[in-house]
Amino acid sequence: MKVGVLALQGAFREHREVFEALGVETAEVRLPQHLAGIDALVLPGGESTAIEKLIDTAGLREPLVDLITGGLPVLATCAGLILLAREVRDGRSDQRPLDALDCTVRRNGYGRQRESFEAVLDIAALDGGPFPGLFIRAPVIESVGTAVEVLAEYAGDPVLARQGALWVATFHPELAGDLRLHQLFLSEVS
Repeated sequence: MKVGVLALQGAFREHREVFEALGVETAEVRLPQHLAGIDALVLPGGESTAIEKLIDTAGLREPLVDLITGGLPVLATCAGLILLAREVRDGRSDQRPLDALDCTVRRNGYGRQRESFEAVLDIAALDGGPFPGLFIRAPVIESVGTAVEVLAEYAGDPVLARQGALWVATFHPELAGDLRLHQLFLSEVS
């Protein structure tokens, strides 16, 4: 299996390192031709409007939409979730998400940088106890469609969900020092 990691801005190196620690080949995706031969894709956390603009500048929007709607497995964290959402609240007026995941998300829903926090998450599908959720300027999933399965919540809000081959987290599992969530994603999509 080969996992592509969108490497335009944000925590792409950390995701790449987690997959490499799991023995998975990775490729950094910066241009459309870098999508060739990947079996899954990571849309990392970072600054969603910057990533979106860089996607357009690099000519990646159409190829990404084609692959995602074609069923390519995707793990999207924090800003990556915002990119996949159907509707984004508190975004820029010119923000255009990829409209692949049936959810409404609010940017910085838990607050700005100084309100970042860590929380213990119970994820039923993970063996080995609770998972450390790192919420850094994290979005809040305000609503999900019927096709979206919520896998974990924090304070009553979904923080980990999936819709088919699309997996999304409002938090940063790549920074947790715990490989289990990436491993679960791989086991479900490979």
